[in-house]
Amino acid sequence: MTKLKVKTGKREELYEITSEVQSTVSRSGVSEGICTVYVPHTTAAVLIQEAADPAVGRDILTHVRHLFPREAAYEHAEGNSDAHLKASVVGTTATVFVEKGKLCLGTWQGIYFCEFDGPRSREVWVRVQG
Repeated sequence: MTKLKVKTGKREELYEITSEVQSTVSRSGVSEGICTVYVPHTTAAVLIQEAADPAVGRDILTHVRHLFPREAAYEHAEGNSDAHLKASVVGTTATVFVEKGKLCLGTWQGIYFCEFDGPRSREVWVRVQG
């Protein structure tokens, strides 16, 4: 398993990690298999989504904020309940097939680390299996 370091600069942001994940796959030497990307945090997530148009990421953040506003009637007292809900909906794991040593992503797809309670220093765990 490889642990990627991610340092976020905003409370909420989508940070593309596709190239770092592909580098991990390349270093693994696995030609055919699967790559699992896991975020071991309760207020962050991982997402596979369009990487060609940055407006897609902005739209995702805008509408997730609308679904789970920062200020609402939450019982959790730390002030980051919205971040927990956002991470729960997006999810902490993504699995991508590997063929010929490359991630099998669609033409426009990229892998994003989703920060919902930053800025912070985070980890993304990547495991490549043949």
